[in-house]
Amino acid sequence: MASGSKHGGGEGAGGSKVGKTPSRKMTRMSTMLDVQQEEDAPAPPDSELVPSSLNSIVPILRVANEIESLNPRVAYLCRFYAFEKAHKLDPKSDKRGVRQFKTYLLHRLEKDEEEVKPQLAKNDPREIQKFYQWYYHNFIREGPAKSKPEEMNKHYQIASVLYDVLKTIIPAEKVDDEINRYAREVERKKSHFTPYNILPLHVSGAASAIMELPEIRAAVSALRKVDNLPRPRRQPSTSSQPEADGSLVSGDGESSVHDLLDWLGLQFGFQKGNVDNQREHMVLLLANIDIKEKDQEEYSLLDTNTVRSLKDKVFKNYCSWCAYLHRDSHLRSRSDAESQQLELLYIGLYFLIWGEASNVRFMPECLCYIFHHMADELYGTIFGNVHSVSGGVFEPAYKGERSFLRDIVTPIYKVMFKEVQRSKSSTLSHSRWRNYDDLNEYFWSKDCFDKLGWPMDTGADFFAESESIHPKTEVVDSEAIHLKTGVVDSETIHPKTENGQSLRGKRKPKTNFVEIRTFWHLFRSFDRMWTFFILAFQAMLIIAWSPSGSVTALFDPDVFRSVLSIFITAALLNFFQAALDIMLSWKSWGSMQYIQIFRYLLKFAVATAWIIILPLSYSSSAQNPTGLIKFFSNWAGDWRSQYLYSYAIVIYMLPNILAAMLFMLPPLRKAIERSNWHVIIFLMWWAQPKLYVGRGMHESMFSLLKYTLFWILLLISKLAFSYYVEINPLVEPTKTIMDLGAGTYEWHEFFPYLQHNIGVVITIWAPIVLVYFMDTQIWYAIFSTIFGGIHGAFSHLGEIRTLGMLRSRFESVPSAFTDRFMPSSKEDLNGNQDELERRNIAKFSYIWNEFINSLREEDLISNKEKDLLLVPYSSGNVSVVQWPPFLLASKIPIALDMAKDFKRTGQGELIKKIKYDNYMFSAVIECYETLRDILNNLLNDEEDRKIISQICSKVESSIDDNTFLESFQMSELLQLSNKLEKLLNLLKVEYGDIESYTTQIINVLQDIMEIITQDVMTNGRGILLKPVGVANEIEWKQMFTNLRLELMENRSWREKVVRLHLLLTVKESAINVPINLDARRRITFFANSLFMNMPPAPKVRNMLSFSVLTPFYKEEVLYSEEELKKENEDGISIVFYLHKIYPDEWRNFLERIKSDPKDDDFSKNHMEDLRHWVSYRGQTLSRTVRGMMYYRQALQIQCILDMVQDRGQLSSFFGGQRTISPEQDDDDQMILAARSLAIADMKFTYVVSCQVYGMQKKSHEAKDRSCYNNIHNLMLKFPSLRVAYIDEIEEIVGGKPQKIYYSVLVKGIDKHDEEIYRIKLPGKPTDVGEGKPENQNHAIIFTRGEALQTIDMNQDNYLEEAFKIRNTLEEFRYRHHRPTILGLREHIFTGSVSSLAWFMSNQETSFVTIGQRILANPLKVRFHYGHPDIFDRIFHLTRGGISKASKTINLSEDIFAGFNSTLRGGNVTHHEYIQVGKGRDVGMNQISLFEAKVSNGNGEQTLSRDVYRLGRRFDFYRMLSFYFTTVGFYFSSMVTVLTVYVFLYGRLYLVMSGLERSILEDPRIQQNSKPLENALASQSVFQLGLLLVLPMVMEVGLEKGFRTAIGEFILMQLQLAPVFFTFQLGTKAHYYGRTILHGGAKYRATGRGFVVFHARFADNYRMYSRSHFVKGLELLILLVVYEVYGHSYRSSTLYLFVTFSMWFLVASWLFAPFVFNPSGFDWQKTVDDWTDWKKWMGNRGGIGIPIDSSWESWWESEHEHLKHTSIRGRVLEIILALRFLIFQYGIVYHLNIVHHSKSVLVYGLSWLVMLTVLAALKMVSMGRRRFGTDFQLMFRILKGLLFLGFVSVMTVLFIVWGLKISDVFAALLGFMPTGWFLLLIGQACRPLLKKMGIWDSIKELGRAYEYVMGLLIFVPIVVLSWFPFVSEFQTRLLFNQAFSRGLHISMILAGKKDIGINIT
Repeated sequence: MASGSKHGGGEGAGGSKVGKTPSRKMTRMSTMLDVQQEEDAPAPPDSELVPSSLNSIVPILRVANEIESLNPRVAYLCRFYAFEKAHKLDPKSDKRGVRQFKTYLLHRLEKDEEEVKPQLAKNDPREIQKFYQWYYHNFIREGPAKSKPEEMNKHYQIASVLYDVLKTIIPAEKVDDEINRYAREVERKKSHFTPYNILPLHVSGAASAIMELPEIRAAVSALRKVDNLPRPRRQPSTSSQPEADGSLVSGDGESSVHDLLDWLGLQFGFQKGNVDNQREHMVLLLANIDIKEKDQEEYSLLDTNTVRSLKDKVFKNYCSWCAYLHRDSHLRSRSDAESQQLELLYIGLYFLIWGEASNVRFMPECLCYIFHHMADELYGTIFGNVHSVSGGVFEPAYKGERSFLRDIVTPIYKVMFKEVQRSKSSTLSHSRWRNYDDLNEYFWSKDCFDKLGWPMDTGADFFAESESIHPKTEVVDSEAIHLKTGVVDSETIHPKTENGQSLRGKRKPKTNFVEIRTFWHLFRSFDRMWTFFILAFQAMLIIAWSPSGSVTALFDPDVFRSVLSIFITAALLNFFQAALDIMLSWKSWGSMQYIQIFRYLLKFAVATAWIIILPLSYSSSAQNPTGLIKFFSNWAGDWRSQYLYSYAIVIYMLPNILAAMLFMLPPLRKAIERSNWHVIIFLMWWAQPKLYVGRGMHESMFSLLKYTLFWILLLISKLAFSYYVEINPLVEPTKTIMDLGAGTYEWHEFFPYLQHNIGVVITIWAPIVLVYFMDTQIWYAIFSTIFGGIHGAFSHLGEIRTLGMLRSRFESVPSAFTDRFMPSSKEDLNGNQDELERRNIAKFSYIWNEFINSLREEDLISNKEKDLLLVPYSSGNVSVVQWPPFLLASKIPIALDMAKDFKRTGQGELIKKIKYDNYMFSAVIECYETLRDILNNLLNDEEDRKIISQICSKVESSIDDNTFLESFQMSELLQLSNKLEKLLNLLKVEYGDIESYTTQIINVLQDIMEIITQDVMTNGRGILLKPVGVANEIEWKQMFTNLRLELMENRSWREKVVRLHLLLTVKESAINVPINLDARRRITFFANSLFMNMPPAPKVRNMLSFSVLTPFYKEEVLYSEEELKKENEDGISIVFYLHKIYPDEWRNFLERIKSDPKDDDFSKNHMEDLRHWVSYRGQTLSRTVRGMMYYRQALQIQCILDMVQDRGQLSSFFGGQRTISPEQDDDDQMILAARSLAIADMKFTYVVSCQVYGMQKKSHEAKDRSCYNNIHNLMLKFPSLRVAYIDEIEEIVGGKPQKIYYSVLVKGIDKHDEEIYRIKLPGKPTDVGEGKPENQNHAIIFTRGEALQTIDMNQDNYLEEAFKIRNTLEEFRYRHHRPTILGLREHIFTGSVSSLAWFMSNQETSFVTIGQRILANPLKVRFHYGHPDIFDRIFHLTRGGISKASKTINLSEDIFAGFNSTLRGGNVTHHEYIQVGKGRDVGMNQISLFEAKVSNGNGEQTLSRDVYRLGRRFDFYRMLSFYFTTVGFYFSSMVTVLTVYVFLYGRLYLVMSGLERSILEDPRIQQNSKPLENALASQSVFQLGLLLVLPMVMEVGLEKGFRTAIGEFILMQLQLAPVFFTFQLGTKAHYYGRTILHGGAKYRATGRGFVVFHARFADNYRMYSRSHFVKGLELLILLVVYEVYGHSYRSSTLYLFVTFSMWFLVASWLFAPFVFNPSGFDWQKTVDDWTDWKKWMGNRGGIGIPIDSSWESWWESEHEHLKHTSIRGRVLEIILALRFLIFQYGIVYHLNIVHHSKSVLVYGLSWLVMLTVLAALKMVSMGRRRFGTDFQLMFRILKGLLFLGFVSVMTVLFIVWGLKISDVFAALLGFMPTGWFLLLIGQACRPLLKKMGIWDSIKELGRAYEYVMGLLIFVPIVVLSWFPFVSEFQTRLLFNQAFSRGLHISMILAGKKDIGINIT
């Protein structure tokens, strides 16, 4: 660049010329310029492409872009300055992306140098000076008067940058003095226009509306009282890093303290961004709390109780923690005037600690520990330091702005990070590393004070990371690890101990609990439940086994004595529980106190004593003892006494008796458990371990009685059913079988002399026992349905569920609305009933009409439907209530029809009939009075209006005189109505076209007057006679021609015309308005909710403030034009698909935009509208943001109503004004709007946590750029929307690049986002915990308010529901046991896409309604199941946040928030008067991935400490509720599947051993076979799982009517819903079981697309092979073998009766993915699938080969869990695999070739055959690999020899040994499972086999099995695909719901486009 002389310089770093012309060889633009863009998308500005290491030049480039249009040359100079600065920052260009960016910028400068020239002067120095002066005069000096604070901030930033550029171009002595003066003024005032979030606390100029609120002013004033505080001086920082984001102190070193937060920030080294953030946080909190109980409009001081109440809530957990550890709280109070200031300092200190704690926020007691010590320092600084008295400067201990982060947060973060690294990406056992809970629970012990100290001793065991101490000379091997963490402020070396050694001491073990992978956690956590069921089973079995078999046998002394043996069983179970406690907690003993370890050992010793004492005492009291009892009796000797056992029972039961007594007194038990008195702790030591959480979780007496009654009734029903149906019928057959003697075996039996056929008995009873333990889940489904239905009915659910019901109750809706939604006012206490009704309707109409308008904006209704649904704001001159026209549909035509049949004497009867229908009466009166007003307003001449008055006077007088029918001809009214309709149609035309219609209007009006006076009125002709004084006929003929047509421009008048036209013309069809089903649902639900119980609404200003937080990663924001055009494999685009799914909404959309999709310019003019229309029907962030921003709109509307009502201006406000906006001329209205918006902003905040927004901003990918642009556009569209993200910046530290991480909050301004807060993090948050909770956690500091609603990005909200939010938030204030989480109802909006989506929608709907309803009340075990629950924000931010984030164990992060809340004394409720929309997965594979994810999560929950503590601390009945509604549901699902396995393997044992034949052919059995058949079919009880859909039916019945519910239930069965639910049962069982055994739980992205697509066979095979197909084929072989080898002696009827449900299960598991796969049976797709599958099976794997490209890669990944499982897991896997050997063992003895031999050699020979076959296959495989290429002939000879050998052997076997064809097939059935057994063993022993070198053989064997399984599954699909009607039937089956809405899905799937949407 040859411009160095012009610039007055140009030297870069190192003395090189930056301004020289670059080499022409550098012609390729950098990767920064290669940013992929969508079609027609604008290129991103260069300021948004800057690498993170050059962030400081971003403002310069933004200024260049801003002034480009004003002066291109100055913009060029700014870019040149940016280039020079970039070169100085990184002269070697060695940071990521710097070289490419500098190259790009250099090219841009070259181009601009040639193209742009100075405009204001001849050279660059003068040009920029003149431009600076011009900019200052126009935008800085004149700006404050006409610009907003946001705009002024931009102008000051531009002026500041321009001056910096100017100084680099012009020597300092040559700069004009005036410019220097301007620059100093800019610098001085710039701080007054800094970016702000909600409150412009530092903005100068006119105060904004929100800062004028007295509560805000009072809060700010309270925080600014800092005069009496010691003045801190800036300390030198130990950090070498520059403070890039400003300083809290002035340049001279003195503090610049404006308020308490500034002082705390300087005193303790907090970051400026954190201080600014928490300042606004505190101001808003104090203001909102202060105003809640105040009515006065103006005040200046905060209430003392405001600060105290906030302090009490914030520090409740801290005070509880101090009391628990018996430490004095450091919250000291003072009685003087400084008490409020001190309290504010404490609150501010805690919030600053919390705001900068990053990942440590998940450790609430760690925060308490930090605060405890810092609060002590705070108090000492203020009141204990002599310097504050003498006026000297206090020297703080914290040095530098980031010292808190560096010295306190970062060391703790390092510990977390190291622990996660130890977990090896969470593949290591949980017991080997510490998670968040372990680290937090370290602070539940006094050891934290003794060992950790303050300042924290980095040599403490808390920070230790390995097992040994190394000399200090050893090289620190973890330095590289620290470099990867992104931690740059602190030393990366290990801390030193006192003797100079580097600390690598003994690592702290797990704390209090160890998560070990075993199913025994279920028994340990819920031991009371298992003990109860086991003892009940034992007792029932003893009673059933008694001679009478009746329940009354219990009263028999011998039977009763036998029943008492259950206490021995109880002692055994207690012993087992004590042993489990020791075994499962062993690895945490190192962190336990000795008293806790002693408790475990003592409990084990006592349990051991009881299992000795109870059997001894029982044996001593037994009469005629035998066996073991006799042995014990003889051993007991002199202890023989019949009362000893009774005494032992009483003593044994004493603890339980005491617990039962306390159970009946919950308040007492709660007080005892929460007490911190040493005496109470000592007494409770045995009953419960000493833990900080889980104490006193007891509900009120009434709640206790409710859920106790629920479970008592349920258990009685369950035990009665189990006894009479499961146990008692099986006893007699069992006795008979035991008496039969040994049966005849058909194989080699190793235990032929077993007594009483014990094997048969076990086989028969095992499924029954499993069903016994599982069927409580079914009984829970039944009882929850009944109780949930009753509760729902009492809650008024479904009272208005149809439009007919709405019409019948609409008259009472306005008053119900006022009662629920409007705060009471003085006006409501005055006035008569009519006035109150009119006021109610006025208020209601405003809200209702906003609701209807929102439906129109969302395209759910058409313009006509909107007009029919709107309620007029004001009755005006109409004397009756003006109801919406849809209620008055056809009322006028009916009234006209009635009137024409009445004679002259029937006036009274006519009026009576009209008044009988209130709506008809209102319509008639309104029509008359509105027509009168319209005509009077329309006519301009006084004479014309007199005629109207005469006619009206005649009408009214005739009604009064009862002569109306005599004076008027009713038969002519129809003619009049037709003319009026024509007139109104003409009056509705646009005013611009009125000239062409004027004559027609006059003619029609004259016709109307003639009809009235000559036809309708009997004596009306004289009215139109020429009046006296009219000169001639010409003048007379001009009547009704002088019209005021300008009225047609008046909106209010036009609305009257439209409404009158609707009243006259709308027929019966309006009864069905609206047509759209979703609009109907929303209207009816809103109306119904008005009659439900909800708290009264406060004024918006007095309501609780709240925030909404949405975590977002990389999901869809807004569909792009390219995505709209993109077609799937069937040629279907998204637009086409949605047009077919939502045809009515598509028509409404086109009507709204007033365009035709076939127009050529449709795409050009309406693409943005189309993108939004499509996105609002998907699961996109745009939809979610639009929905959540309805809260702000609703609050603004309600605030306006509140203020208008307070002023007593309701009548004037509703005098025709539809909306209030700032643009209106009326100053009062503008003030009203501004104030309402300010209050809404004070009450509501919305933050979207876009984790990777910063990366997307700088990304080169088109998808990421589009995502960034769309999010930015959302911020521009919704100004109050805030986006938080984790920013990643690369910096050079110690000569090495390191990544630094920040939490950043931005808002949208004109062309880019504006940074509000930036807070540095100790490292990358998501490296420590799960992604989603960490994403929420980093952004939660930017939320505001007392409540926090969590919303996922697949959710939606509705304006009418947003109106209820202030009622909902009152739940936090108006309940005795105030909730900490408010559960809200959800509406699943994805149910209309397909049958699968409908099934999933119904299932989810039943859970979020009736399911959670019963969980909350009466069971009191509702937790947090995801969004959209509302949290008590202060409660949760002081107790660990709104989720848990430990890797893997907290995979289902949401529910752990509910667990945590409950354990810490919280209360979770559920409310159904408000609902939020939610999308669900709609495809089979998506649903299965979701179910797998949830099952994984429940598996991890089973191992967690939260479930253990809740299971142990809940009372018995609440524990039952907890179990069966969380992990118990998944365990029951697994037991259901296990029951099938146990039953079929039992049958296999019986049929292959020959025992079933010998039993069934025994005469004693044949005489009484019915009980045995029932026993054989006992497993069919699990089919009662069908009852699990009962809640679904009940909820639909409540809300849609039971006739609809039954219809939908039948339809679901016809659409194969049982197949779907049975399939998902397998998904739950597989993933839940595998997670507990081996781990492998992970987040599974399901995708949220809505276009239905065909899944390839290979995709389905990969997804379901192990979870369903393998198990289905195994069960299929079992069923086949059971049938083949038992058919000769068993009836087919019995076989079908026994196995029907299992055949159904097998068919579901094998073919459900294909039945529910679109085009699953299309022939062409089947052919393509086969080709694709073969290719996939044949492809070789390797590093980097994805699983969808190669079978080998998939096979490796599928068994990944076995690589990381424990030895216990491998052994268990091997044991489970042994079951496959029974096939071979049983079948070989039934082959004809063995000639009924039962020798064990037969089995041995079968193994020889098996190994020979495997060896032959191995030889072929090796031959192909070694000789297949180079020695083809030898390979062919080898194959030939093998073939000849095979033929020879088979010939000998057939001829000599009598082998038959059936034997060959039987051998296949026997040997195939054995091969699978070998394969499973090989996978479990993979490391060993790899060493042996036979792993490849195992892999090839696996490939062969996969081929066979794939063929077996694929063949039926091919056969069905051959018949075209199967595909048609499947399509109808899948998409029936869509058909009912007009969707021709077959046409969609065939790609036949019958619409012309021009989006090309």
